[in-house]
Amino acid sequence: MQYFQALKMGQKRVQASRDYLNKLTNNRAMPALALRDTKSDVWDPVGEENYYAVVDESSGFVLTDTSGYIIALCDKDGFSKTLVQGVTKEQKEQIVKEFEKDNMPQFKGKVILPV
Repeated sequence: MQYFQALKMGQKRVQASRDYLNKLTNNRAMPALALRDTKSDVWDPVGEENYYAVVDESSGFVLTDTSGYIIALCDKDGFSKTLVQGVTKEQKEQIVKEFEKDNMPQFKGKVILPV
């Protein structure tokens, strides 16, 4: 796929995920990755599917924001499409309940966040 085609498709998927997460977080969602890093000259957009992930220091990340968790929506390979930082434990629990109510699966692997 050509770079600009992949980017446009990825941006649409990021925006759809961000719109959903914004509804749950009072418009705090930020865009993340529109393209997958394939370590080659092949350009792939992030996947269309949504999984949720809760990121904290136990996930192997050193969070510079000590005010809580990161909630991310990612594709099946862990490429994050949108995220919210600084989520408290209570907010996290409420958001996860909403994901479960909407039958969104949880991503259990390593989440790939923007640098």
